[in-house]
Amino acid sequence: MVSYEAFENHLIERHGKDNHDKVKGATVGIAGLGGLGSNIALSLARLGVGRLILVDFDRVELSNVNRQAYFIDHIGMVKVEALRALIQKVNPFVTVETHEARVNRDNVVSLFQRVDVLVEAFDQPISKAELSETILTKTKIPLVAESGMAGPHSSNSIVTRKIRKGFYLCGDGVSDISSGESLMAPRVAIAAGHQANMVLRLLIGEEEV
Repeated sequence: MVSYEAFENHLIERHGKDNHDKVKGATVGIAGLGGLGSNIALSLARLGVGRLILVDFDRVELSNVNRQAYFIDHIGMVKVEALRALIQKVNPFVTVETHEARVNRDNVVSLFQRVDVLVEAFDQPISKAELSETILTKTKIPLVAESGMAGPHSSNSIVTRKIRKGFYLCGDGVSDISSGESLMAPRVAIAAGHQANMVLRLLIGEEEV
């Protein structure tokens, strides 16, 4: 078992104390723990984000394993608990708060009102729209969302764009599940990396909130 002090010193050495302190003091919410959310959560845990609030209503299925962070032995588990277990293997010093719930316009503010940044990681357009509209009109929470990362298309078409103050959109804006494209591990992971990196930039002040 690695000690807390050893783990802290390791992250400070890699990231610098100023960046580490900002990241460690932050709370990040993730709505949806599929291909995007599960990979984003692990990236943020590796960075040393102090608290993660994870929300999903689903269980791990065989069809998830081709692109999500879960393993075969997680099949049947509630996603929030499977991901909590994975995060503990990566960084046992992250505080993980989980909610087994379906996020909608009625509960999204109460679930995530304490976060510094919120990540939208859904695969259904209606859910994406409900969350984005509610957060952007009723709160000042910075939102990092996604649109388009399906299929075997070019990696370089996935980008991060600032839509407006406090709203960032990652993806190609075109290839999503509703357009009949399949979800494959490489581009899903690339899009997840864009979202995680945008969260990091907001937390350490590299991007204007």
